[in-house]
Amino acid sequence: MQEPKDSRGLISSPQAEYDALRFVSPESPCPYLPDRMARSEAYGVDALDGVQYEKLLARGFRRSGRIVYRPRCRQCRECRQLRVPVREFTFTRSMRRILRRNADVRVEITEPRAVPHAYEHYLRYLDQQHDKSMSRTYDAFRDFLYDSPMATLEFQYRLGDRLAGVSIADRCERGLSSVYMYFDPEFSARSLGTFSILHEIEYCGRMGLDYYYLGFYVAGSRTMSYKARFRPNEVLIGDEQWVRLRA
Repeated sequence: MQEPKDSRGLISSPQAEYDALRFVSPESPCPYLPDRMARSEAYGVDALDGVQYEKLLARGFRRSGRIVYRPRCRQCRECRQLRVPVREFTFTRSMRRILRRNADVRVEITEPRAVPHAYEHYLRYLDQQHDKSMSRTYDAFRDFLYDSPMATLEFQYRLGDRLAGVSIADRCERGLSSVYMYFDPEFSARSLGTFSILHEIEYCGRMGLDYYYLGFYVAGSRTMSYKARFRPNEVLIGDEQWVRLRA
């Protein structure tokens, strides 16, 4: 039976048959661990609901724009989905300090919109936080963060009338899945990345959601291992097999 496809020839429902690969990327140097090669399998999607996407998360997929993908590296399995059980989450002393430091931050929750001043913050964030591998065009910014096939929220972190940071997250059946967070580098001392995670975990609690999905955790990676600080947490070790990550 042939996979249903949309007008662009993309698989419109990857949940129907996981093993019918649409695209496997060529190998390239791993961005997280030195001396390793990485590749992914990916599908194009036109629509996802929260139930479907949570099932995909439990099979190792993530969303980027209208693409869902998961690592398919030949000799490495270190990219693991990580989620926080909201009701069991414990704030550390340092996390409480970050909450106090940002007590004056006002948070607005809106539908995602790729507005020019947010794009300017995004460019400054990339210049400070990343190498030159990510595209800096407005179209890439919009397609990556704002062209979503599912219910998605934008958390705007504001100081007075100023936009300090933006977090994008997908609404799943039982949780919230973080997509990306960027902020104005002028506010780097406030640890807005950590603050946004803490705020969104609290938001999940208020909304009666069970899990906050933090994306891929990579042990030994400077840019990804920080996620283990949010405890307790669970990592995916196989399809639908979540286990507690040990301290």
